[in-house]
This record gives sequence, structure tokens and C-alpha cells, in this order.
Amino acid sequence: MSRVLLLLTLLFSPLTFAADVYTGFFSNKAVSGYDTVSFFDGTPVKGKSDFKTEYKGADWLFSSQENLDKFLADPEKYAPQYGGYCAWAIAEKDDLAPGDPEFWTIVDNKLYLNYDDSVQKAWEKDIPGFIDLGDKNWSKR
Repeated sequence: MSRVLLLLTLLFSPLTFAADVYTGFFSNKAVSGYDTVSFFDGTPVKGKSDFKTEYKGADWLFSSQENLDKFLADPEKYAPQYGGYCAWAIAEKDDLAPGDPEFWTIVDNKLYLNYDDSVQKAWEKDIPGFIDLGDKNWSKR
């Protein structure tokens, strides 16, 4: 019985979030299956399983072969900052929270995701400050 409790504790501990890319508990899709290149076009769309690659242990889906090719040529350019975790949580709390692709910002040609609308509003109050702090906090991981 104690082994079962230990296993459950490990499975549902914060360590389950300690990956390089946020995918959630029951998925291996980065950015919740959204085409990360499409954010840079200003209109995020869901990717398709026909256009998929693996990067940093997660599956990345794209809406077209062209977007998949762009990502493959320079994944660091298109991957969200902080592995797709909430940028505000990384900066303000030095903690991991899911990033939601519905709440996003591109700053200096980099994609940042936030947890929800209220968090994004907090993020928008000092984006440069949060990026500076988030970069410092993320580099410690």
C-alpha cells in the first residue's frame, strides 16, 4: 500500500511539470496542439497530425507543411519562451503554471503564453520587467 501512495505522490507532484516543454498531464502536444508558427502570422490556429514533429520531448503540430518546415529550420525562433509555461508565473512567482495559447504575446519576435486573461492583464503592466525576471528565473531551471 505504501508503494502505491508513493507512486501516486510522485505522479501528481510538481515534478510532473518539470519538463522543458509544457504539455499537460494527458497529452504530449506542445502549445496544446496549436501551430506555434501561426502565432507569428497573428492568427493562431490548431495544428494537424499530418504535419508533426518531435522537439524537446514533445509533439509539435502545424497547420501546413510550410509552417512545419519553418519550425524545423529554426525551432528556437518559434517555440514559446519558458517552454510554453505561463510567462508571468515564471517571472513573478518563479513557478510553473500552464500556458494557454489563447493568451499570448509576441515581444521582440518571441512568443510568450499566459495562464488566463487576468494573468495576461497583470503581465501587460510590465512586460519588459517580467521578461527580464522570467529570463533570470528560467535560466536557473
